[in-house]
Amino acid sequence: MIKFAQPLDAGKIGRILSEFSEMTEWILHPHSLAENISFASKMIDLGWVKVFEDIEILGFIARNGNEINALYVAASARRRGVGKALLSDAKENSNELVLWTYAANYSAQQFYSREGFREVRRTDGSQTDEKIPDVCLIWKK
Repeated sequence: MIKFAQPLDAGKIGRILSEFSEMTEWILHPHSLAENISFASKMIDLGWVKVFEDIEILGFIARNGNEINALYVAASARRRGVGKALLSDAKENSNELVLWTYAANYSAQQFYSREGFREVRRTDGSQTDEKIPDVCLIWKK
């Protein structure tokens, strides 16, 4: 069910990113679907992306070494273990993982806390594309 993403997966991954942005009222200037597909394509080309697939792609994780750059699950598949499975796969292949999430994304912070991550830093978001405050979390084996 978890496998490396292929170039043709960029469209579905881009749609998962866009779906999250469209459903999240505190993201004021979401990227377009085309921008999200392009972003997904670049991450796939770098070999960073693994997908959770069950007939269709239900979620993905993008990881550059020990840094998780993205972990998103389709709305229809949330709370069904997809994110946990992707994160568990990443944990199996690392002694430490680092990620950033939006400070306003309380459900993500709760999820990562349950998975053993701890907060190490917060910012005002001025250095991010979206200009949204964020939180750095770390997990160690």
